[in-house]
Amino acid sequence: MLAKKQKVELEMEFENNQEEKAEAETTPKKDMEIRYLPGVGPATAEKLGAVGYDNLLSIAVASPGELVDAAGVTELASRKMINAAREALDMGFESADQIMKKRELVEKITTGSKSFDNVLGGGIETGAITEIFSEFGGGKTQMAHIFAVNVQKMKNEKDPVTVYIDTENTFRPERIKQISTGAGLDPAMVLKRIKVARAYNSDHQMLLAEKIEDLIKKENLNVKLVIVDSLTAHFRAEFIGRGTLAERQQKLNKHMHALLKLADKHNLAIYVTNQVMSKPDVFFGDPTHAIGGHIVAHASTFRIYLRKGKKGSRVAKLVDSPNLPEAEASFYVEESGLRDI
Repeated sequence: MLAKKQKVELEMEFENNQEEKAEAETTPKKDMEIRYLPGVGPATAEKLGAVGYDNLLSIAVASPGELVDAAGVTELASRKMINAAREALDMGFESADQIMKKRELVEKITTGSKSFDNVLGGGIETGAITEIFSEFGGGKTQMAHIFAVNVQKMKNEKDPVTVYIDTENTFRPERIKQISTGAGLDPAMVLKRIKVARAYNSDHQMLLAEKIEDLIKKENLNVKLVIVDSLTAHFRAEFIGRGTLAERQQKLNKHMHALLKLADKHNLAIYVTNQVMSKPDVFFGDPTHAIGGHIVAHASTFRIYLRKGKKGSRVAKLVDSPNLPEAEASFYVEESGLRDI
């Protein structure tokens, strides 16, 4: 009796597998679900989906180690899944004119200053990381508040949302109200469209960055700007001494790449503020250098050095960009936002 029952179960399982195989063969590759990838059954697909690997692209750009940790599969199985996903998406070389067409989807968030916008080629760019570093009191957090409001000025965007990861307890809704009123926007509406989370350590900060995907997919929010203020405060406090430098840089690198992946995948802008240090061995020129070293420098698409100017003004210098020349813009930071000199 038991053997007969097992035989029936095996036959049913075989029929289901054949049906899934036939369905996979008739499904267009790009629309294929992850359950049709080799080595992925319903249980594995559910595990992967629970941690954000719910489409072919997320599998294709993952590393084998990530899938091993997420679903408990072997490294060989994870490599097969990744290769099959990449093959289905035809992830190879593409011509420069195709990339040019994709670049047409890039949007700009105005800074509120015409001269600053000109330096940035129109404003804060989506699909990229913009880093601003300065000494304390330079205006980094003020910029974060201003950009969070200016997102609402984006054209053809339905209910744009800002995600604000606050690591230093510097977010102030009162400041948002001031800027919104000065910009002619409804403060109550702007406040509702800013999602704020307080990060208490570097691991929490990295976790919050990963949770943004849930806001976009599960809550269906149109996130257009992610602010991390500041990027390096927790890493600087937790990893002290040369012995911990390698671990700190590895975690920072992982965090920055997660942010860049988020920006590229969902065409949103990432704005991060960074702290600085003064190098005592610099005898000529400005001894101010950003924290994070080459890891942060290479991961940031645009780098801006913000310093105090004459009569309370601020000077923003674009020090690194893939397509724009070095340039400076001067402006005042006022109650209603930025004002050109």
